[in-house]
Amino acid sequence: MEAYLQHLVAQSVGFALILVSVVAFFESLALVGLLLPGTVMMATLGTLIGSGQVGLYEAWLAAGLGCFVGDWTSYFIGRGFKGPLHNWSFLKRYQALLDKTGHALEQHSFATVILGRFIGPTRPLVPLVAGMLNLPPLKFAPPNIVGCITWPPVYFLPGILAGVAIDIPHSHSSTVFKWALFITVVLIWLSAWLVWRWIRSEKVQADAVSKWLPLARLRWVSIISLVATAVSIYMLSKQPLMPIYAHLLYKVITR
Repeated sequence: MEAYLQHLVAQSVGFALILVSVVAFFESLALVGLLLPGTVMMATLGTLIGSGQVGLYEAWLAAGLGCFVGDWTSYFIGRGFKGPLHNWSFLKRYQALLDKTGHALEQHSFATVILGRFIGPTRPLVPLVAGMLNLPPLKFAPPNIVGCITWPPVYFLPGILAGVAIDIPHSHSSTVFKWALFITVVLIWLSAWLVWRWIRSEKVQADAVSKWLPLARLRWVSIISLVATAVSIYMLSKQPLMPIYAHLLYKVITR
């Protein structure tokens, strides 16, 4: 996938930006986003940003526009076809998720529209359900704009970090640094996920994870993960190649 995208970028940066927008659009489109590996595709596009082949802010704008159009397309699909959608057998597979999304929108519409954009299964469903519930457009628009502005850089970030690391000259030291960077990013993600489950432990329904991580164990695992993350970040900061990596990353952000 990455090699194919790099080939397309080599042909035309403009085409690459269109591709970014199209990926963001389909990742946000009702139901289609459930079937696409959009997170992987966004991260892959992020590697092209990190390696300097695509500008960060151009890609950010393209992804934001694709996200905005996809969300509003989903919203009006839900608003215009809510009757047939309720009876569609494919949609009934996600009935539990639809019910939870609808309940969250009725209770906290602003936060749900924003947070739903960052959670894979709900990203293509929140705008659809908002339309099906006849959430007023003026109530849907503000959190949708905030979500479409903040979502692209978060999903580009893993790829950006990897893309910048690729530019570091290959050596034994660089291999150690790249592994340290990878472990640190994984630990940050794991800690964030564990803390999120801990905070929402009273609201999250019982699932396969909660059987392995009951609340008492979840607390200890979260604390251990946070300590490991802090140690990993400290060790990474002491790597000799960290100043070079930070400089390359700064160039990507300010370019």
